[in-house]
Amino acid sequence: MSLNKVMLIGNAGQDPEVRYLDNGVATATLRLATSTPGYTLPSGAQVPERTEWHRILFWRRLAEIVERYVRKGDKLYVEGELRTRNYVDKKGTTRYVTEIWATNLELLTPKSQHTAADAPAAAPTNAPAAGAGDDKLPF
Repeated sequence: MSLNKVMLIGNAGQDPEVRYLDNGVATATLRLATSTPGYTLPSGAQVPERTEWHRILFWRRLAEIVERYVRKGDKLYVEGELRTRNYVDKKGTTRYVTEIWATNLELLTPKSQHTAADAPAAAPTNAPAAGAGDDKLPF
């Protein structure tokens, strides 16, 4: 038996980059920051806070959800599996990339913390208020 599972809680470091493949499948990438708090050693030396950056890959429905709801700074819970791939850059050097392929996502930022620009459009202001002119209705 083996297990390849990653669970992270962190903040989106950027708005997601979303692409659609030729067959209409959505894919999104996002950088997620996780931090370990700083502390003081018994000797009095200060160990600073440490931040790790993770490249998260979302596919299909999760990518569409990320595109619609996730913005820079949002707190997320992500589950997935660790994958490493390699490629050869323009100089001929082999590069290795470690990514988390997301299988589950929880949005932890409350809706109230999103800006007005992220909120759905409000009803037109020139629409009559509910109950206005009810005496003129034919029924």
